[in-house]
Amino acid sequence: MDKNLLNTAPDTEGAEDTAPAPEESAADTNINAVPRPTYLPEKFWDQDKGEARTEAMAKSYADMERRAAHMVRVPGEDASAEDVAQYRRAMGIPENAEGYEITFGDDLIESDAEVNKALHAAGFSQAQTQMVYDLAKDKLMPLIEDAAAEFEGQRQTERLVHHFGGDEKWQEASRQLTAWGKINLPPHVLDALSTTYEGVLTLHRMMDSGEPAFVTDGAGTASSVVEEAELKRMMDDPKYWRDHDPALIAKVTAGFQRLYGDGE
Repeated sequence: MDKNLLNTAPDTEGAEDTAPAPEESAADTNINAVPRPTYLPEKFWDQDKGEARTEAMAKSYADMERRAAHMVRVPGEDASAEDVAQYRRAMGIPENAEGYEITFGDDLIESDAEVNKALHAAGFSQAQTQMVYDLAKDKLMPLIEDAAAEFEGQRQTERLVHHFGGDEKWQEASRQLTAWGKINLPPHVLDALSTTYEGVLTLHRMMDSGEPAFVTDGAGTASSVVEEAELKRMMDDPKYWRDHDPALIAKVTAGFQRLYGDGE
């Protein structure tokens, strides 16, 4: 008997109920995810849980408080006297101008009370005030010393003009002394004698009396050379060319007279 082909078709009744459900995609699962609030930084948001990381927020806040405790707050116009005093102490500003402790590397620089008061009123700290004095030493003092040396040189030149009887006679004497000194004296000795009024007069006496003993003898004695170098060092001292210390000037003059004679 022929098989009924119509009865060979599969029975599909109830197939809809037994078929497996399709898997959900990742995009479908994120449809219901809680969005991060715009005011909350990403580091404080747990995307998987859809909630804030409260522990991380608490730790960050505690760290911020510790940092704030060590911050120096600039007092406002309505700040109390204690707040202002606390701020000044934190910035290294002494209670008064007398509280500055300035160190000096040069005898020509010393603390000035009026300057310190002005710096203190402006709110300068200890370090800033020290820097002011250091800059004065490094930048201003060389300019002041050069100006003082130039002024002193002009003053001593005026004395020489008067001593030799006028500008023309001094110019001629200066030319003769320079020419004689270059021939008869070592350069450093000529330079030393040419820097002061007393040195030029000593040079003039040496020229009038003839060559100095330590030059005509050849090399000269060791003691004379040492003494001449010491005299040059004393002449470089500001007490000599700036302050005109009578004792120091007398010592230098006597030293050159010992070396080269009075000539008179």
